[in-house]
Amino acid sequence: MSEGVGDPRLAAEGELSLARLALDDNEVGHAADHVANALATAPSLPDAHAVLAMLLSHPDGGVDLWTVDGEVYVGTALARAHALAFHGEYAEALSLLVSVQGYEPGMAWADVPWVLDSELAAKLDPAELLNVFVQLLKAVPDPCPEELAPGFAPYVQLVRSLVAVHADSGNLLWLASVLTRRLGLLDEATSYAIESERVEPTDRAAIAVGYALRSQGRTDEALAAFERALRYQPGNVAVYADIAGMLGDAGRLDEGISWAERSLAIDPVHDCSLVERHSLLFRRDGAVDDLVAIADLLRLAEPGSHEKQHAAELSDRSRQVWLAGIPDPTEAVINVLDQLLAAEAVSAGGASLTVSALEPPSAFLAFGLAVPGSEVTVSEILPPDPRLPVSLRGSQCRPIETVVWQYDGSVSRPAVAPPGAEGAAAIARVADFGESSGVRARSGWVSVPAAYDHAVLLASTPLEDLLGVLVHPPASPTGAAGDWPGWIRAVQTWACLGIAHHRTDESWVESVRRQVLADLAYGPEDWITESALFALATTAWVDPSARADVAELMGWRLLAAVEAQRERPVTILGSLATVTLATPGLNPDVAALARDILTADDDAPEDQPAGPSAEQPAGRPVERPVEVPKKRRGIFRRR
Repeated sequence: MSEGVGDPRLAAEGELSLARLALDDNEVGHAADHVANALATAPSLPDAHAVLAMLLSHPDGGVDLWTVDGEVYVGTALARAHALAFHGEYAEALSLLVSVQGYEPGMAWADVPWVLDSELAAKLDPAELLNVFVQLLKAVPDPCPEELAPGFAPYVQLVRSLVAVHADSGNLLWLASVLTRRLGLLDEATSYAIESERVEPTDRAAIAVGYALRSQGRTDEALAAFERALRYQPGNVAVYADIAGMLGDAGRLDEGISWAERSLAIDPVHDCSLVERHSLLFRRDGAVDDLVAIADLLRLAEPGSHEKQHAAELSDRSRQVWLAGIPDPTEAVINVLDQLLAAEAVSAGGASLTVSALEPPSAFLAFGLAVPGSEVTVSEILPPDPRLPVSLRGSQCRPIETVVWQYDGSVSRPAVAPPGAEGAAAIARVADFGESSGVRARSGWVSVPAAYDHAVLLASTPLEDLLGVLVHPPASPTGAAGDWPGWIRAVQTWACLGIAHHRTDESWVESVRRQVLADLAYGPEDWITESALFALATTAWVDPSARADVAELMGWRLLAAVEAQRERPVTILGSLATVTLATPGLNPDVAALARDILTADDDAPEDQPAGPSAEQPAGRPVERPVEVPKKRRGIFRRR
């Protein structure tokens, strides 16, 4: 690549050279186009403004060399703004600049001499600028990311100058407070807001004080300011919702809920208050139906509507697994794998390992892929047999048609063909998405609906590929041996979410997607059980017609696991309890049982480390088998 290619300043100077040549030929219109290009590339370049001044002084020149009718080029809007300022029409010039700032907020479009001129404030009428600065506030994120702040710095300087000249303008002080608060200048924002309320006591000014103090963590003072706002305007339910949210952020959940309920007593359908109430109730009580109620509100809202701003409230701030992402595996064979890799005790010949009881086949798959050539021997298979579809009280719960694992004794093998190359690649892409997708990293998501929406990319992937990848995972993108367990769990989860998008035109109860996911959930005990149950729960989040059915499927599957746990270890039981609690419309007794499982697990003493110590050799041959002790849990207690 030639030196200088891609350098904005050099590109702009090239445009200006062409503009000067066009002027020499009296091609004023062409010259104007090149100046616009230069400004769009390097908006503060002094030579660009000098050539623009030459065009404005030309007999055939003037502001109308750059028109803004219809779809407007950024450079054209900038050139016209500077031309208007050249003629003293500052309000219209600022309006154009602000519109460009909103289009591309990361650029310092206003970092030009006339905006930064300390004398400009005295030439401006605050009343004429009110709409301009309201337009500016729409362009400033709340809060503004650090990388965007420099683009708004010239406006902050202008606002400071305006406040110094027009210190009695309550509107201007209010605007200054909002702008500086969003840019993180909190002391300044608080000062402007307090002065705004002193100059012009209004609910808007008091709210600005409340927001500024809230941003500083001064909750009680902010509450007093919001209460003053309600004295100015008692029926402002938005203020009630703001108070509820602030108190929730301060950990004062009961108080926050009370304020949200007071708001709903005034306006029972106020969206902000509904969302705050449900969000705070979930944070206090942990009942997922409150998050689902928010999801329902958002699902019914019009695109671009006010309600859509509440999407962040669907995030579980505690980062509970399955609501926020995939839990880590707990199997003994994975614990051994971690120890071997940490001790760098894996030889080229693999490892020989004996476990006392059968564990999920996906765990053995992960061990084998991480340590190729390994052998895992199972001492015994305890009843109820985890290789078979689940049973309850000795009888099978439901018929199973789709099975992806088969067993030869204690050795598992895939019961379905590998996925096609295109299908495997599609699933791997979805499972390995990046932060920029707006969802989250590989093993997590911002919210359950976000995970469901991301998986729509697999809606056209053949069902046989979605099933095949469950037991024939594509290569881990990192290539690290220790990443295999997490990668397999991610692939299985996203594949099951892909199945949830299969033939969505079919009614839920008779659908193929329900039949397949239920079969996977009730089939041989495995990590796939967890993934299928999560896909069922996710479907219930987005499809109210599926909720009762999914809640029943979830409840019986958990009960089957509890019964099995009374006789043998069920390594996935904790995860099943957590995914159950992520399911809408649960029977209260099922929800209580799931909570008891997790509470009993939290109260249980730590297991002794399983498998070889870091000092023991793990490569083949091994002097003696490594015996992994059985894991027993206590009897579950009821509340």
